[in-house]
Amino acid sequence: MTTPDFNLLITLDAVLAEGSVAKAAKRLGLSPSAMSRALARLRETMGDPLLVRAGRGLVPTPRALALREQVSQLVQDAEAVLRPAGQLNLKQLARTFTLRSSDGFVENFGPALIARISAEAPGVRLRFVQKLNKDSASLRDGSVDLETGVISETTGPEVRTRALFRDHFIGVVRMGHALSQVDITPERFASGQHVLVSRRGLDRGLVDEALQPLGLTREITTIVSDFSAALALARSTDLIATVSKHHTQALSDGMYRFPLPFPAPEITISMLWHPRMEADPAHRWLRGVVFEVCGGDK
Repeated sequence: MTTPDFNLLITLDAVLAEGSVAKAAKRLGLSPSAMSRALARLRETMGDPLLVRAGRGLVPTPRALALREQVSQLVQDAEAVLRPAGQLNLKQLARTFTLRSSDGFVENFGPALIARISAEAPGVRLRFVQKLNKDSASLRDGSVDLETGVISETTGPEVRTRALFRDHFIGVVRMGHALSQVDITPERFASGQHVLVSRRGLDRGLVDEALQPLGLTREITTIVSDFSAALALARSTDLIATVSKHHTQALSDGMYRFPLPFPAPEITISMLWHPRMEADPAHRWLRGVVFEVCGGDK
């Protein structure tokens, strides 16, 4: 089946609107002869004369009259699709964005983010989903609009990123723990029993790499997949949790925080999105809001 020449729709719209070959030619910037050839193609394609002689002028056929409004709307819709996106009206924006967030993001930034979005775009709704892995498939297939976390080797090469803030690890134990009563040295820290956070179930992490040059190793008693679980265990046991500082901002009383007694590993939390969303005005606005709420790469 031959693909139709959609340029003929522009010609047809001009002919039906003007009812004159000469006026249609002027409207489209064509010569009268070029317009006559285009009309001949339309007649052949559609199997209808469209305009017929009536005295010294032309009159539309019944089919031309029936198509006039439909063709005009088609051309307007096509032009709207092809022109750049217009000014975004946040007050009228009605959209649900899905954010796949790193551990602790909702607790730390969710309230401020929701308040800001509710004030600027009351018709926008946020759907937070848990980040169980670092695979970029959900960004590619569109099931996730925006993601936060640490960029890794598993991040798709096409994914766009922007740093939000830098973070570092601190230690957390229950109030009354032995470490909360003494000056914490690397040796005292390493000699305790530890809970390791590893989404992939690894038995070593950044803290273990930082201890290695000091000739120290720590005893890892248990491994969990997120900071919340590590803190829950530290709250009720003598386990030492090592978590990102931002994650502890929402902690209630009853926990003792302390800086690690050696150079603390730093991490950069970024937001990630698929390039097809790069120019979308609403998505661009959302990225700006997230960046500002998170402190903008502090």
